Amino acid sequence: MPTDIIMPQMGESIVEGTITKWLKKPGDKVQRDEPLFEISTDKVDAEIPAPASGVLQEIKVTEGTTVSVNTIVGTIAVDGEAAAPAKPTAPAPAAGKPAAAKSEEKKAAPASPPPATPAPAAHEEDEEARSSPLVRKIAREHGVNLSQVSGTGLGGRITKQDILSFIESQSSAPATTPAQAPAPSAPPASAPTSTASRPTALAPYPGDLVPMTNMRKLIAKHMIESRRTSAHVHCMYEVDFTRIVNLRNKHKTGFEQRHGARLTFMPFFVRAAVIAIQQWPIINATLEGDNIRYHRQINMGIAVALDWGLIVPVLKNAGDLNFLGLQRGISDLGERARTKKLKPDDVEGSTFTVTNPGQFGAVFGLPIINQPNSAILGVGGITKQPMVITDKDGTDSIAIRSVVHLTLGYDHRLIDGAVADQFMALVKKNLETWGEEVG
Repeated sequence: MPTDIIMPQMGESIVEGTITKWLKKPGDKVQRDEPLFEISTDKVDAEIPAPASGVLQEIKVTEGTTVSVNTIVGTIAVDGEAAAPAKPTAPAPAAGKPAAAKSEEKKAAPASPPPATPAPAAHEEDEEARSSPLVRKIAREHGVNLSQVSGTGLGGRITKQDILSFIESQSSAPATTPAQAPAPSAPPASAPTSTASRPTALAPYPGDLVPMTNMRKLIAKHMIESRRTSAHVHCMYEVDFTRIVNLRNKHKTGFEQRHGARLTFMPFFVRAAVIAIQQWPIINATLEGDNIRYHRQINMGIAVALDWGLIVPVLKNAGDLNFLGLQRGISDLGERARTKKLKPDDVEGSTFTVTNPGQFGAVFGLPIINQPNSAILGVGGITKQPMVITDKDGTDSIAIRSVVHLTLGYDHRLIDGAVADQFMALVKKNLETWGEEVG
């Protein structure tokens, strides 16, 4: 009996999900717990594993479709079940009367030589093109080479609308193409058609109207809501980061050998913020109507830039972790975010957020608060600059130092400017006078 593939409920508040990509096509073998399809929800983008081993028998919900949780989106048959119906259907024509078989052979004889050459090529092109089984079926029925079709879906995927638009544009030029498709002369006719359409197909996105991905829609929605909710104010501090840069350069090789994890700068910023939050807990608080919720735990949101958007996984109880625990937790969240292995719980419950636009070269940023947080720390790029250094005896000198600019975006409804500045002054001091072991 086939096993149903169910749209999972990725968290208590999740009521629906969008299938963004099928990783297998009907007829493909799958192993239990092997990634089968990708979904996008209000919380995360995730890969969903196969519920059983066997053969993907049917895809009931196509890519780009949003359905409620617990909806059956496909079926998996065990190898025996999948093979049984296939045997009768294949030899069915041969099992008929001899006269019928001969007539079929006559019909097939003239048509078989021309498709013999293009058929494998078309199949290979279908395999290479990013498309759904439905799109490939439509392409085969109309003799369309999918490599010539521009995809507007996620990651350049060819959608149903893309293939239908392409076919429509072809029919408007050579009107005889659909009628000639089944005839022996179809293969020669299709070659000039695809060649003629190549310049249009190869054109990139300028001028095209491309629908937003589900993740991009959610990002847009959340950013507008945050702007409308919080009274955004920003303050920026310049930090002499030389001590930590030298410390990391000294220990990064040994750190990776001992712990199997890269030593990055992010845990330094997180640890400095945690210490400052412990002294200024209002930074970690949340407005609830006319009340202020002071959170017992510091749940640190770490913004991760992805090729397809942005997500903020949460490092829970960051105040209870030492430096090594912070580094391991941050690395784990980042890796699972990039491989779509996050669970809804991994992106919920943040009380403070750190984002790092500096990794791409920005000097500083003015980040939007991640609701329902009241503050967000933006980390700028680390650059070498001349700075005036004052010695213990009061003598000034100019030296080349590693400098980073930190920006705090905060909700002025809850956090006063004086408190924000004192918080940032402590973060600056923690970084410039760093004395903790790095593991």
